[in-house]
Amino acid sequence: MLPAFLLLLLLLPPLLSVHHANAGSLDTDVAALSAFRLAADRSNALATWNNLSSNPCAGTSPQPWRGVTCAGGRVTRLVLEGLSLSGSGALPALANLDGLRVLSLKGNALSGPIPDLSPLVGLKLLFLSRNALSGPVPPELGKLYRLLRLDLSSNNLSGAVPPEINRLDRLLTLRLDSNRLSGPVDAIALPRLQDFNVSGNLFSGRIPAAMAGFPAEVFAGNADLCGAPLAPCKEEAASSCPPGAAAAMAATKPAAEGGGGKGKMSRAAVVAIVAGDFAVVGLVAGLLFCYFWPRLSGRRSDRRHREGEKIVYSSSPYGAAGVVAAAAAGAAPERGKMVFLDDLSGIGRRFELEELLRASAEMLGKGGSGTAYKAVLDDGSVVAVKRLRDNPTPVAASSSSSSSKKEFEHHMTVLGRLRHPNVVPLNAYYYARDEKLLVYEYMPNGSLFSLLHGNRGGPGRTPLDWAARLRIASGAARGLAFIHHGTRRGRSGTAGSKLEAHGNVKSTNVLLDRAGEARLADCGLAQLGCCSAMSGYRAPEAPAPASASRPWATQKGDVYALGVVLLELLTGRCPAMAAGEGEEALPRWVQSVVREEWTSEVFDLELMKDKGIEEEMVAMLQLALSCAATAPEQRPKAAYVVKMVDEIRACREEPSSGRGELSSSSSMDESSAVSDSPAVSEGGGGPAVSQ
Repeated sequence: MLPAFLLLLLLLPPLLSVHHANAGSLDTDVAALSAFRLAADRSNALATWNNLSSNPCAGTSPQPWRGVTCAGGRVTRLVLEGLSLSGSGALPALANLDGLRVLSLKGNALSGPIPDLSPLVGLKLLFLSRNALSGPVPPELGKLYRLLRLDLSSNNLSGAVPPEINRLDRLLTLRLDSNRLSGPVDAIALPRLQDFNVSGNLFSGRIPAAMAGFPAEVFAGNADLCGAPLAPCKEEAASSCPPGAAAAMAATKPAAEGGGGKGKMSRAAVVAIVAGDFAVVGLVAGLLFCYFWPRLSGRRSDRRHREGEKIVYSSSPYGAAGVVAAAAAGAAPERGKMVFLDDLSGIGRRFELEELLRASAEMLGKGGSGTAYKAVLDDGSVVAVKRLRDNPTPVAASSSSSSSKKEFEHHMTVLGRLRHPNVVPLNAYYYARDEKLLVYEYMPNGSLFSLLHGNRGGPGRTPLDWAARLRIASGAARGLAFIHHGTRRGRSGTAGSKLEAHGNVKSTNVLLDRAGEARLADCGLAQLGCCSAMSGYRAPEAPAPASASRPWATQKGDVYALGVVLLELLTGRCPAMAAGEGEEALPRWVQSVVREEWTSEVFDLELMKDKGIEEEMVAMLQLALSCAATAPEQRPKAAYVVKMVDEIRACREEPSSGRGELSSSSSMDESSAVSDSPAVSEGGGGPAVSQ
């Protein structure tokens, strides 16, 4: 018994050392890098890789190893782009770098098949484009479940895309363009793809409906691909013929071919049938015209005689449809008037209602509060007009129409006093019993929503950079802080003369003026009862729209919505669609990623071209999540949000020493380059986010 015990003691250290080696160590990393250099570096581009005199992970090394980045004593990044590396047996050595998070070998001359990289279970970014790799896409890539970006473009890969790729449910980028891949593309079903390209291959078949939203360029160069956004497939083109046309073609085909067999119709019979159909249709149309025309013309004449207001017959889309309905019911139409508020700087001058209704109008958008239009007046000046949704009810309004009008006019007076560089000013309004119009200064640069989400991935889009997003965040926060705190010093000095809350903060209500400054729109319209917080921006404590007995707007609810807007700026995602249905979709999705680990997955792909901003993005993420806290008492005040955003902006003016880089290589400046710095991704050294 004793010898056996001694034998176990003797064997235990070697067994432990073998287990440690299998788990990976810096020594195995150095061995793997040395094997790779020996097989690939024929031009001596990696001369600094000398495992005898230096340590790739030692900050005191006389000369750092080119393209190698470490964290926690392990190699986590290997970025070697455009170094003329070559050879067919070099890549397998890298499979031993089991601590690797980023591998980029773009723009070299590496050849041979892609090896089994499944041991690199922590890999998030894999860029092998612009090499000479051949063979199939290995199905083992489906085991890299953390992978966010995969770029295999501009190689000589062949065969079909393996279905195992669909296991990469986190994948944001998939680029397979400029290869010789074949087979259908409907095998690719990745729900989170943002950057996708399979052009210049041999793919065939129908493009699935889930991919129809990508531009045609990403499918170009595949002669046998069809379906939206490319040309329709042959069976679709055949089925697009109307049934009548198909029947006529079938009927005339035998005659055209000279066939006169039994059961085949002659050309004369077909012409007779078509002529008979036209005659029947014409007869029915004539009878309907004779029956309805006298009634329609009589009713129109009667309306013109009784109403006599130009607003009724205006071709403008914001005409008084309610007045028309009242006149049709026999009620006397109520004529309102344009009421101009103190400051006319946004519209320049006063004008009559008739001039507003003569203006050419273009619809800007439709929301919960009503429909907005761009109107060009007779002198060429431009204003924004909002036609409120039918029958808005002011706060505390009584049932009598006179009291309702008085409350509405008082509320408009309060809104007219909101004069701030980050608030869209209300300059005039029109009130009638069934028609209410608001006239605002026109904001020519559109909304934050359109800037973030419009034409995303399409040609001609200009991404919104980080500096612009910070400026917009600051402007929106300043406007909200003014509404919450600055309006208490109202000029009237009367009770109820201030606006307590905005009530409908969302990215479509963050507009940009001529100077690019953000301004909050639709201030105070929630208190009229004509709108409620949009899905995705509504605070957890807010009543559902269907169950709300009266208008609901609070400062804490505004701060929650502002936090969602900040998350929208950071992620580039639509709040209501970030994680399926649910009011807290975007905050819940971000929190789930943050709880798992610090990862660049939450940040917008379009921000990845900006360098050295990850610390600012993390700070903004902390602030946004604190604003979107589930408990209202945990949310900061709007003035505090302004202070924190200004501090983040001030960091951009300070020297950038000590900041992490998005990439360890300056050549990683394409849209596929994604930050994966340990301070953000690996949990080490990254600040915690308060729930």
